[in-house]
Amino acid sequence: MAKVILVIDMVRGFLEEGYPLYCGAKARGIIPNIQKLLEQESRQGAKIFYLCDYHTPNDPEFKLFPPHCIEGSPETELIPELSQHFGEIIPKRHYSAFYDTPLEEKLRELNPEAIVVCGVCTDICVVHTVADARNRGYQVEVPINCVTSFDEKAHSFALDHMEKVLGAKLIRPTINLPKTKFEPPDSWLSGETADIYFPRTVEILKKEGINPVATMEVFPRRAGMLCGIEEVKALLGKVLPEDNREVWALSEGESFDRKEVVLRIKAPYQSYGTYETTYLGILSHCSGWASAARECVDAAQGIPVISFGARHVHPSVVGVMEYSAIVGGCSGCASTVGANLASMKPTGTIPHALIIIMGSTAQATISFDKYMPPEVPRIALVDTFEDEVRESVTVAKVMQGRLQGVRLDTPSERGRVTTDLVKETRAWLDLEGFKEVKIVVSGGLDPERIRYFISEGAPIDIFALGSYISDTKPIDFTADLHEVEGRPIAKRGRMPGITPNPRLKRVM
Repeated sequence: MAKVILVIDMVRGFLEEGYPLYCGAKARGIIPNIQKLLEQESRQGAKIFYLCDYHTPNDPEFKLFPPHCIEGSPETELIPELSQHFGEIIPKRHYSAFYDTPLEEKLRELNPEAIVVCGVCTDICVVHTVADARNRGYQVEVPINCVTSFDEKAHSFALDHMEKVLGAKLIRPTINLPKTKFEPPDSWLSGETADIYFPRTVEILKKEGINPVATMEVFPRRAGMLCGIEEVKALLGKVLPEDNREVWALSEGESFDRKEVVLRIKAPYQSYGTYETTYLGILSHCSGWASAARECVDAAQGIPVISFGARHVHPSVVGVMEYSAIVGGCSGCASTVGANLASMKPTGTIPHALIIIMGSTAQATISFDKYMPPEVPRIALVDTFEDEVRESVTVAKVMQGRLQGVRLDTPSERGRVTTDLVKETRAWLDLEGFKEVKIVVSGGLDPERIRYFISEGAPIDIFALGSYISDTKPIDFTADLHEVEGRPIAKRGRMPGITPNPRLKRVM
């Protein structure tokens, strides 16, 4: 049958303030994601089970945790936000939803194609349930935006453990890919950007009258996320003969494994032989940037990530670099050319230069607010002249409710941004009545640094990254001929003939 959804401990005792084991605002943040999941899967015929904590007054678990979810109390009730999604409630007294419950028997009768596990807490009841499901041979999926915990470090460890040790499939939020129409420049089409031996090869074949239908396969040297394939398709669409071509490919934003074929071209060789350098270069750089962005987005666990890396690359590639970062999951970028490629508006705050020239952060922010269009977010940079906390409160006061955020960008010479600084800034903004002002953090960020902030519970609303994405090493792609006029062939060290990959889709 269709999938079974196990909703773990989405009960009032864990999701409503005032109860001893309230999991916090982040736990409430997954409620809309679970609602969306249940709506989608219900339409596909999925069966829903709500596994709800339900303890006796003298439960041994209370030696580890405060008494909670005692039978008959309101704490054991499913939260009202999920009540509209019909499902069977199963009380449980232990971490695993399988232990001492009728769940195993019910699943045996249903024989689902996969089990989807969501809820709280990732590192306690979710991981134990996933382990027991995998031990029983079920395919298990865990949507990462539908699980959380009060302990960020344990949450991250549990996700990693479920994927790499237990073999569960982590489902990441779908990225809304940009709808971009690429137009290959004349320098590409003329072969000016190619390694010279490719156009020379085509010239020789033309003079010899040799133009076989040949099959070229492209694969990477390491795993990552595919990006640039839409640009490659635009190029191939210009040069391949419409009546004699087949192009198979993975999709933009799709993950790939080392040596997995991501692109297969079958057409007369002279039509595409000149362009090997071009399409390999596109895939190498774009996939490298997108993969680095995805690492950062995964580390941020749902907190938006913005690409600020335009200053680290040649201006001729700024647009495609930032487009690639957005394919990798970034929710915005700083340059206009990158934003245009991704069909969005550029994102930016205030530079130190404006503040230094005007003499104060407050005055620079007031002027920014005065002259910038209303749709531009009012986010102040607050580390130029004074203590970041003091500047944040000062600017919030002079903006009189119009300030939307502050950006902390403390340089390494002053110790960089720390979790304590973020927490102190948040505390003082809240104390002064500016709870709506968001905190943006930038400055030397990478996945490890992001995980540090997450694990320490720093109340960050946006991460802004530059060089980790823009400076990342390209992913090497290689192209090999595997068939000539239907005859399997390959150079030494490679297998002749078509390399099977059922994930490829025909795109031309």
